[in-house]
Formats: sequence, structure tokens, C-alpha cells
Amino acid sequence: MKLSTKTRYGLRAMIDLAKGYGTGKPISISEVAREQSLSESYLEQLFAKLRRAGLVSSVRGAQGGYLLGRDPSEIFADQIVEALEGPISISDCVDYGTCDRGGCCPARFLWEKVSVAIKLATSRTSLQSLIDEYNAKCREKEEP
Repeated sequence: MKLSTKTRYGLRAMIDLAKGYGTGKPISISEVAREQSLSESYLEQLFAKLRRAGLVSSVRGAQGGYLLGRDPSEIFADQIVEALEGPISISDCVDYGTCDRGGCCPARFLWEKVSVAIKLATSRTSLQSLIDEYNAKCREKEEP
């Protein structure tokens, strides 16, 4: 199983916005694209979905860009994934109940555990917690 670029790039872009939260200064797509080495046009598509979900807001004009829709401690990874991809789904038999084996399949027990673990991890991981963890584990490694 591999996450799509929508999720991976979207989360990285949201973390960039979270780092600037509280300044009131919008961050331009070009700044995020440069920081993350991503395509501006692809980021525009992602931000359009994130804006529709209320996770970001846009500011027009020469000094425009994007801001988080709310505090980084209130935006969770599952919300970002769902805005960009739709509901997190590990297997149709678990998530949609479509199983030709009547729901009693030895493999289904594993998929249920994996699904619960992913949902727990993503629903409990806020942008702020990712930034805090990064600062605690990686920041000092980058400084000379």
C-alpha cells in the first residue's frame, strides 16, 4: 500500500502553512512550491480541495496566498487525507462491508486491525504535533 502524491504533498504543504500560523501573513503557492520542490500547478489543485474542505483559506492580491483555516492543533492528518483523497479505505470488505464470504474471513481480521490502526494514528495526529515532533527529533541535527 502506498499513499498517493496528493496525500504526501498535501500534508507537506499544510505543514509549511502551519509553521507560519499566527503571523497573519499568507504564504504564496510559489513559496510552498520552492520550499517543497513541487509543481505550483499541482499545489494549486491540492489547495483548491483543501480550501473546499475548510482547511485553508485564500487571500487574493499581490501579497496574497494561503492561510490555515484554523489552529494547527485542530487540523488532523485524517482530515487532510479525506479532503484530498476521500475516506481512508484499506479494504472494501472492511470499509464497505462488501465481502462474498459473509464477513467471516481470516484475512478480514487483519484488515480490520490495520484499518483501525491507520484511523487511530491519522485522527490523533495534528499538524502541530508533527511540527513539535520534527522540532524535537530533527531540528538540532540540521543546525551546525
